[in-house]
Amino acid sequence: MNIKQQAFYEARAKIFKALAHPTRLFILDELMKQERCVNELTQMVGADTSTVSKHLSILKNARVVQDEKRGAQVYYHIKMPCTVNFFHCVEDALQTDIRERMNSIIKD
Repeated sequence: MNIKQQAFYEARAKIFKALAHPTRLFILDELMKQERCVNELTQMVGADTSTVSKHLSILKNARVVQDEKRGAQVYYHIKMPCTVNFFHCVEDALQTDIRERMNSIIKD
């Protein structure tokens, strides 16, 4: 692997690492519905503001979400819309796996 390829795969890994947390996946699900301010997300997650802000910072640094300051509030929205398709793909695979497991149980 050359240096350019290494940088490419490191950038890709950074995105996947940012997605690899249940709270961040929840936040992304909510942002797929509509943009949200930090206070809304904090209430929805049920954690303190600093924890939610840290999760948002990780997603922002991976360029998955983008923020916009409006007055005293900071709003977040999806910057990488292909994540929606990725999540649908994952959900389809999970549903297929569940069906296959259920069919296997029924046959036994």
